[in-house]
Amino acid sequence: MSESATQQEVLIVTGMSGAGRSTVANALEDLGWYVVDNLPPQMLRPLADLADKASDTLPKIAAVIDVRGRDLFHDIQPIINDLRDGSQVRVIFLEATDDVLVRRFESVRRPHPLQGEGTLLDGIHRERERLRELRASSDVVIDTSNFNIHQLASATHEMFSSSDDPALQLTVMSFGFKYGIPTDVDLVADVRFLPNPFWIPELRGLTGADQAVKEFVLSREGAGEFIEKYSEALAPVFAGYQRENKRHATVAVGCTGGKHRSVAVARELADRFQNLPGVVVHVKHRDLGRE
Repeated sequence: MSESATQQEVLIVTGMSGAGRSTVANALEDLGWYVVDNLPPQMLRPLADLADKASDTLPKIAAVIDVRGRDLFHDIQPIINDLRDGSQVRVIFLEATDDVLVRRFESVRRPHPLQGEGTLLDGIHRERERLRELRASSDVVIDTSNFNIHQLASATHEMFSSSDDPALQLTVMSFGFKYGIPTDVDLVADVRFLPNPFWIPELRGLTGADQAVKEFVLSREGAGEFIEKYSEALAPVFAGYQRENKRHATVAVGCTGGKHRSVAVARELADRFQNLPGVVVHVKHRDLGRE
């Protein structure tokens, strides 16, 4: 293949067993992708070569690769590293917390592929350790702990339905630290330095989406300066993401409960980011309504 030929991207879907690989694969098929399930890692190179040679006629290609390949799976990291040197390869890693994975396996009454004579948790811990390097080198990590199958399918459609668009798909997510820091994010901002509207009786029952709370939060000392300087600081970061062909990124904004300050600031930042060239912004409030 000549250097001037257009390379077709190959998407690798991997991650923890029970984290939703099949759901993502089905959603990709619905979007017109050609999906190969349980592909041995050693077959990635022939698949990438086929994608390059038939880029004009073959649909977008995704390969689901996981520990079901057993001994064949051990070679996946050097194979992916080699592919990155000569092909357009993106790796999507799906994960979930241990307790969520245990519940999912128990609901379908199936053993973990690495469980052996041990418990479900034994298998999950073995898999997590085996996938540590692969997770660290992945392009996108998605924590599916709080997703049902319909929400994960919707998230997949949102992420990949416009994958030919060169714009950066940016999610600005509010969250509450009391519920844990999201794991599937690129950047985290802490706005607990601002006074909490929770302690104002007339604001307690409202959210950061309400005008009264928004005005209260954004008028506090330091709020405007933070939003202005943080949005300015991230502008070159997003430009760099686009140069490096990183199409999806998430900025998380946290307060105590994810109801007031983080929601108001996330919405304000999203408005600023929307004006950046090549950036398409989506807003998500992870913990809104949990109280």
